[in-house]
Amino acid sequence: MTVIAGRVAGAPITWGVCEVPGWGHQLTPDRVLGEMASIGLSATELGPEGFLPTDPPALRDLLDRHGLRLVGGFHPVVLHVEDGRDERLAATTAYADLLSAAGADVLVLAAASTGPRDYEAAPELTEEEWKVLADSVDRIADVAAERGLLATVHPHWGTAVERPGHVERFLEISDAPLCLDTGHLLVGGSDPLEVARAAPERIAHTHMKDVDAALAERVRSGELGYAEGVRAGMYRPLGQGDVDAAGIVRTLLDAGYAGWFVLEQDTVLDGDPADGTGPVVAASTSRGFIGRVAAEREELPADRAGKERAAQGATSAQREEAV
Repeated sequence: MTVIAGRVAGAPITWGVCEVPGWGHQLTPDRVLGEMASIGLSATELGPEGFLPTDPPALRDLLDRHGLRLVGGFHPVVLHVEDGRDERLAATTAYADLLSAAGADVLVLAAASTGPRDYEAAPELTEEEWKVLADSVDRIADVAAERGLLATVHPHWGTAVERPGHVERFLEISDAPLCLDTGHLLVGGSDPLEVARAAPERIAHTHMKDVDAALAERVRSGELGYAEGVRAGMYRPLGQGDVDAAGIVRTLLDAGYAGWFVLEQDTVLDGDPADGTGPVVAASTSRGFIGRVAAEREELPADRAGKERAAQGATSAQREEAV
């Protein structure tokens, strides 16, 4: 049994279940949760509003039937605007109440734009808006902690924390931990491995996905919209794209990371896949990949592991010199 056994979860977006209106065909909860359990996942995130029950006993009952627990939930909310903030914080409090009552650990925040919730455009914040954002995160973190939850902030394409400069600015102005999303960081122009190496102590939750870097560049340049990029296959199973997913897992574990690894591969579906096909295949591939990386790391002799870490550090230093 590896050190991450029991800490690998799924996310409904891997099965095409998304909060964006008109995103694509939405599978049923029983199909999604059943396929998660069938490939050995131990937990799920909540998914968009309306996908899973909002009554905690009903939610727990549904998850129990599939042998899963709730790890947390992804909650996009406008954090940088004063007007209407109390109402948004009240809604976030209600969301935290649901997560807590259902036994979750983590509240995953995304710093949403004030425009349509489609992740096609990101705001560029003023200095004052950054201060409001940091204060909003602090308030939500307090609310979450009172309910036994850890609030994390998720750099995400199409939000106020999108590009490398946004991530760096957030780390400067807030002490809140990050949800490291290996795909959204790369799409935004960051190297997720470098983020993991630079600030491992700030990472409390992880979304693992791989990325086709060529398609990500087309989205980043504006040649493709975000949903177009996803539909074209921008997100890949772990080990089949341009993210150093193995390096990220090893870096986090070496730093003592004790959080969840949530397998995500955002997708758009046109209908119900035949049994045994579709998203479950990609998710199973990612589950196998992360298990192999963890097992190989544990089997690595101590002297070889030390040499690998030294080599990784040298590579990092060389990259920094080249910048």
